[in-house]
Amino acid sequence: MTENLRPIGLLAELTHRCPLGCPYCSNPLDLVRANQELDTKTWERVFNEAADLGAMHVHLSGGEPLARKDIAELTNAAHLAGLYTNLITSAIGLNAQRLTELRSAGLDHVQISIQGIDPSRADAVAHYKGGSRAKRDAAKLVVEDGLALTINAVIHRGNIADVPAIIDLAEELGAGRLEVAHVQYHGWAIPNRATLMPSREDFLAAAKIVEDARKRLEGTLVIDHVIPDYYAERPKACMGGWGRQVIVVTPDGRALPCHAASTLPGFTFDNVRDRSLSDIWEKSDAFTKFRGTAWMPKPCQGCDRAEIDWGGCRCQAFAITGEAAATDPACALSPDHAKLRDLATADAASTNTAYRFRRIGG
Repeated sequence: MTENLRPIGLLAELTHRCPLGCPYCSNPLDLVRANQELDTKTWERVFNEAADLGAMHVHLSGGEPLARKDIAELTNAAHLAGLYTNLITSAIGLNAQRLTELRSAGLDHVQISIQGIDPSRADAVAHYKGGSRAKRDAAKLVVEDGLALTINAVIHRGNIADVPAIIDLAEELGAGRLEVAHVQYHGWAIPNRATLMPSREDFLAAAKIVEDARKRLEGTLVIDHVIPDYYAERPKACMGGWGRQVIVVTPDGRALPCHAASTLPGFTFDNVRDRSLSDIWEKSDAFTKFRGTAWMPKPCQGCDRAEIDWGGCRCQAFAITGEAAATDPACALSPDHAKLRDLATADAASTNTAYRFRRIGG
């Protein structure tokens, strides 16, 4: 290593079990089954090792983390390790009793996903009847209990017209933060891309609405806006840069630099069952391969944004070009940028309305 980097966060994917079937889920197509999941004690060790490495917060995620019977025990272990705890949840099953248990265990923050405004359409996308109502009820409980609340709205062709109403709903529910996050085309979103992709015109209109709301609600509601890479001019610093800020641990214990890294060929992703988190972070090929700038091809090499976006997304580069080390096609300077735009245009024009829903076994 050329830098003494330390992660600031741990994304703990506790399980891939989930009551929802969202067609844009970032989990891999090959979902980990319950009998392969890390046990409580191993997760406790991982939380402590993450804190010792310098991590300040943990995102308790999945799948649906509430599917773990030991979720309160895991929350408490993360809290005792000194980590700020954020539950990323569908809110299905998050009732007053469970919320009280989690808060007593040391839960600091809750992030609830919503699929849209109209309950029937939102439930259809989530593939779960009654989900929309359950989410709103749970969000109210979170605020009443004094916990910090983020609403996460994943935006796609089917709900992009809801953006103004989604902003109003986040205000109404008393959320402190709203993530207007356009679908990122990894995991289950890849086979559903032709159904999910909005038009460029609709994206630009929604972006204007978000920016106006940011100004209007400054000091009241923080709005994060994650734009679709397919309509970007410059790439995002994926996960803050490869192997720079975040460690993802999958339900079966593999440590990854990002959600989708397991899609890249030629890598061996070490397991926390076999190696300590610090050893993986500091020495494993998977974390050091694209860390820094030395690996970058032109035009990334020497670009004045090289240490801003850190080369963008390696998984997207591989998905579009077949080369993980290629310039992220989201960058307008990439020789493959036009290919990304052409894919977006074609998918946005598709008349396909059928989703491939997320489920164990595909």
